[in-house]
Amino acid sequence: MPITTRAAVVESGGAPFTLSEVTLDDPGPHEVLVRLAATGLCHTDLGVASGGLPFPLPGVLGHEGAGVVETVGTAVTGVAPGDHVVLSFTSCGDCRNCRAGHPAYCATWLPLNLIGGTRADGTGTISRNGTRLGGHFFGQSSFAERALVDERSLVKVDPEVPPESIAPLGCGVLTGVGAVWNVLKSETGSTVVVLGAGAVGLSAVMAASLTPATTVVAVDRVPERLKLARELGATHTLDSTAGLADFAADGIVETTGNTAVLRQGVDALAARGTLVVVGAPPFGTEVALDVNGLLGGKRIVGLTLGDAETRTFVPALVRLVKEGRLPLHRLISTYPFADIDRAARDMREGKAVKPVLVF
Repeated sequence: MPITTRAAVVESGGAPFTLSEVTLDDPGPHEVLVRLAATGLCHTDLGVASGGLPFPLPGVLGHEGAGVVETVGTAVTGVAPGDHVVLSFTSCGDCRNCRAGHPAYCATWLPLNLIGGTRADGTGTISRNGTRLGGHFFGQSSFAERALVDERSLVKVDPEVPPESIAPLGCGVLTGVGAVWNVLKSETGSTVVVLGAGAVGLSAVMAASLTPATTVVAVDRVPERLKLARELGATHTLDSTAGLADFAADGIVETTGNTAVLRQGVDALAARGTLVVVGAPPFGTEVALDVNGLLGGKRIVGLTLGDAETRTFVPALVRLVKEGRLPLHRLISTYPFADIDRAARDMREGKAVKPVLVF
């Protein structure tokens, strides 16, 4: 029987989030109904809400959910009612990259997660007064009190860890940590530079502090963010207006989406150094590079969602949060779900690093 729940709906590009009663479809064989306890707010949500991506609106966004399983589809075996779960991206599970343990590069990632608004078969998951809404965002659409979630978006987690403390693991934290652990794989004595000290960048700083890298540099233009980066493990901080001319970095994580910053980062790489591109500028954006400058073995690697296999990666992060070794709480500001617009405004204005909505 379809379930009515309260969701934050974006009516059109640039419109605010408005709370509305919506109806969820019955769970399919590989779907799970989750009662949300918390959900993170990410810049990707804001970008889609602004109309910057071709997601069908009106729609329900949200892709950093955490909650408790209520019911499961007939073919679901990995979770059961009562299990605590963190929600992340979805994937087909059967393409070459999924089978190789790289589901973030699923052949159908874009329509399944970011721009489709429906299940893979084209059917909708959310409606209002009989009219279908854009949903299935990252296989979850977690800006709602209940969400219909793809089985492959679910990760079962330790029920002793408060959901508001781990909701951001599904996207932003996963991305920053994965950039360092899965791509840079920092060696002893290496130098890691993180460009941008937002939620993703600070997650990369925390991850780098848990590696054999001996120099971890955070670069930003906001003094409060740089102070926080120091407290989270950066050995050095740098005002971005000073540039990167003095660095020969082994690894750089670029989170800003600014092409001028990206170019500076490439120029600041040491021989055989790697720059991980995480920040996403508007589609079609290009950057000019000094080709001869790349011949010293420099690598530029694009990254989606930390190139993480979530069912292995997320529980490890949950354990680090529980044990205090990944102090994610330092990034989080909590808001009641009804205050989602205030949380979005605070995020845009830089007042909150990682807003988390609680239900």
